[in-house]
Amino acid sequence: MVNKKTPDLYESKKGVKYGVEGNITKTAEQVKKSGKNNKNVHEGHRQRLRERFLRDGLEGFQDHNVLELLLFFSIPVRDTNEDAHRLMDEFGSLSGVFDAKYEDICKVRGIGERTALLIKLVPELFRRYEVDKLNKDTVMLNSAELVAGYVSKYFKGLTEEKLYALYLDSNCRLLSFQLISSGGVNSAPMNNRLIAEYAYSTNAASIILVHNHPSGICAPSRKDIDVTIAMADILGTIGIRLSDHIIIGNGDDYFSFRLSPKWKHIFK
Repeated sequence: MVNKKTPDLYESKKGVKYGVEGNITKTAEQVKKSGKNNKNVHEGHRQRLRERFLRDGLEGFQDHNVLELLLFFSIPVRDTNEDAHRLMDEFGSLSGVFDAKYEDICKVRGIGERTALLIKLVPELFRRYEVDKLNKDTVMLNSAELVAGYVSKYFKGLTEEKLYALYLDSNCRLLSFQLISSGGVNSAPMNNRLIAEYAYSTNAASIILVHNHPSGICAPSRKDIDVTIAMADILGTIGIRLSDHIIIGNGDDYFSFRLSPKWKHIFK
């Protein structure tokens, strides 16, 4: 019989390490010395948190408990309560943890690359989930207020500009919600051809452009104005109407070109 060697990742000079994140690890010898009771306490705590979540969702969870539960999936053995507290202390809030840069999360004691990846995955999954719902729901979007309220949650937490196009039928029902481009902190490049081609392929009667300003200030830039005028002209040549261009700021703040007395002439 051939003896299979345990992978180096799980070995140390003093004993076998368990697969836990960061620099905080225990050897098999240390775990044995700590006693079975401690291990059972941690296992029971994890199970109680899981059952509580399955029963009530996150209702009543403190923010550090939310993180603690999440970290179960990247730190399989060690108690994650202290890890959650260190993350909260470092970044100030639950949203601060999820908005932090991957590299900065990795610098927190006890947090390794696997956990940092999991943390950064959560807000991206949420945004993808929201877009998928937008594409599947039958929604009437016949006012700037409805559009802003419908899409604003998707932009929360973004640190770069993203530009989307909402494709509508003749009754202002949403046909599709498509990411057009992502940019840096100050700009998202426009792809006029992509917008026009997709509008034509979906038989859209009109389009609404939506993008965010990570600064929170939703006043249009000179580039925003130029892009809106150019897009209205391009779509007009193929018989599709640009209904509005909306800029999302902080909270419920938004700017609608169509509602602006200065720029509403673009949409005539």
